[in-house]
Amino acid sequence: MIKSSELILNPDGSVYHLNLKPEHIAHDIIFVGDQNRVEKITKHFDSIEYSTQKREFKTQTGIYKGKRMTVLSSGIGPDNIDIVMNELDALVNIDLTTRTIKEELTSLNIVRIGTSGSLQADIPVDSFVMGTHGLGLDNMLRSYLIDDICEKDIEDAFIKHTNWDLKKGTPYVIACSEVLKSKIDSPRIHKGITGTAGGFYGPQGRVLRLGIQDLELNNKMDSFEFNGRRMANLEMETSAIYGLGKLLGHNCLSMNAIIANRANGTFSDDPYKAVDELIEYTLNKLAE
Repeated sequence: MIKSSELILNPDGSVYHLNLKPEHIAHDIIFVGDQNRVEKITKHFDSIEYSTQKREFKTQTGIYKGKRMTVLSSGIGPDNIDIVMNELDALVNIDLTTRTIKEELTSLNIVRIGTSGSLQADIPVDSFVMGTHGLGLDNMLRSYLIDDICEKDIEDAFIKHTNWDLKKGTPYVIACSEVLKSKIDSPRIHKGITGTAGGFYGPQGRVLRLGIQDLELNNKMDSFEFNGRRMANLEMETSAIYGLGKLLGHNCLSMNAIIANRANGTFSDDPYKAVDELIEYTLNKLAE
C-alpha cells in the first residue's frame, strides 16, 4: 500500500494538486502551459462534461467530434510536469481507495500544444514543430531511473559538441511516441529535437542583468546534428513529458507553434493565429 504521505489525496478523494478523480479524465489528453489556453481549445468541443481548477492546473473534459478528450494546463517547467504526469498516472493506474497499483495498467495518449522559439533559420515563425526527441537540459528527470529509456548516443554527441559543463547536470534525450507521431504527422510539420530548459532566461541563453555560464550555447545548439537529426526548438516541458511518459507507459508527443525565430530574431505578427491553427489541426488529428 502506498503511504498517504507519498500519494496525497484531498478530503474528497481527488489527487492533491490537480483536484481530479479518475472519472474526470479521458484517455486522450491535451496539455497546455497557460490556463487561459484551456478554453481556447474546449471552445471547439461539442460539449463539456467537467471543469475544475486548482492553482495553475485547470482541467476541462468533453466531447469533440464524438471523441472524449481532456484539456489540462500544466503551468510552466519540468517541475510542474513532474506533478501533472505522476498525478494523471495515479488516476488511471492506482486504486485511490486501497492505495495499491492496479494489476492491469492503462496507457494514456498525451499531446502537448505549446508555443516555442525556433533555433533554425529555415523553420519560420507561424509554422508547426513536432519534437521527435526531447533533450532535457534540466535535472528533474534524473531523480528517476532513466538510463534504459535514454538515447545515450545522442546525449554523448550533444555533450561533446557543446562542450557541456557537467556541473549543470548531464543532458538526457528521450524519443517521442511513435504511435502519436504517426497519427499526427503530415508534410506541413517540421520535425526535430526539442530542447527543454529548466528556466526561461539564463537557461535559454537570455541575458538581462546576469551573466550566464555559456554565452555561445544557443549557437552550439543551432549547429548540433546527429544522424540527420538537429535541434528544432527550445522550450520548458517536452523532455520531462517524454521521460515520465515512457517510464509510466503513456504515449506522449509535443507539438509547438513557432512564434519566435531565435536564429534570425523575428517574432510572429499574430502569434494567437498560429496557436489557434495548431489547436484545430491537433484536435482534428486526434479525433480521426
